[in-house]
Parts: sequence; C-alpha cells; structure tokens
Amino acid sequence: MAESVVEEAILHGTEIAVGMPGTERTDLSYRDILLGRRLWQALDRLNPDVPPEALDDAFRKLIRADAPSLTERNRAVHWMLVDGVTVEYRRADGSIAGAQARVIDFDTPEANDCLAVNQFTVAEGQHTRRPDVVLFVNGLPLAPGGHLQRSRSGLTSMGPAGTMPSAPPPSRSEHD
Repeated sequence: MAESVVEEAILHGTEIAVGMPGTERTDLSYRDILLGRRLWQALDRLNPDVPPEALDDAFRKLIRADAPSLTERNRAVHWMLVDGVTVEYRRADGSIAGAQARVIDFDTPEANDCLAVNQFTVAEGQHTRRPDVVLFVNGLPLAPGGHLQRSRSGLTSMGPAGTMPSAPPPSRSEHD
C-alpha cells in the first residue's frame, strides 16, 4: 500500500482534539481514551430495537467495566465486544425485557466505523502517551501503539511496538 493512501486515511490527533472544529474529545487533560460520540452512534446503529435508555446502560458498562483487576476488566470488555453487552429495559406493557447490545458487527464489517488516528494523546496521572497510530472501531481504541514500517513498496505493516496479542484470546469455556 502506498504511503500517501495510508496518510490520507489517517486523521491527526489535533483534528479531533478539544477546541477544534468537529472535536470528538471533551477532556482538556486528555484522559478520554475513547470517542464517545462514535461509540454511542454505533450502539444506536447496531441495535435499532433496543431503547435508548438500555443503550445508555450498555455505554456505561463498556466505559466502566467493573472487575477487581486490570486483567479481569480487560476480559470483561473482551466478552462485551464479542458477545454484546447485556442490558435490561422496561417494555411499554411494563414487563422487563433483556437484550445483548452489539458493539461490533462481526457479520458485516463495513457496518462498523473504523478510524485511524495519528498522534492520539492520552494522559494518566503523571504520564502522557502519544502512540504513532491508534486504530478505533466504533469509537473504541482496539489497536493502540504501533508504528508503520517503511518498505520499498511503501508502508506495509504495524511494527513491533503494536500491543495486539499474537495468540488468539482464550475460549469462553476456559473462563466459565
């Protein structure tokens, strides 16, 4: 793939920063790690039969996964991405209904909102990080950190700094 094609597909972090036209970030201190508007739009688009208050609950569960350790929170979010977020809501007749709010459309990948952002700054405590490229799917940062490597034919792959695991995640039965 030619470098110019890749560069045209990548937004620069400053384009979505606080205070810029069309901003997608709201935290002046760069602690926000997801693109909330894109996440909400994806939940709404992928779950047309789920009422807005249940989608609000799905949104909250995604951004505040509750678990005692980082590893367990990551697993919880992983399963929400794969299986959907379990939500309940009240039907018009007063009965309670449940649903799995989809976060990513695995059957129709083009239905997802994919975005690559260059120089996406994130601050936590006293540390500030600015990965070369962060890949977002439906507003969630799913592939942060790596850098593009040059070859004779242009930019070809994520470099070794990428944080995506090389092995597939464990099966659901291994943890239940």
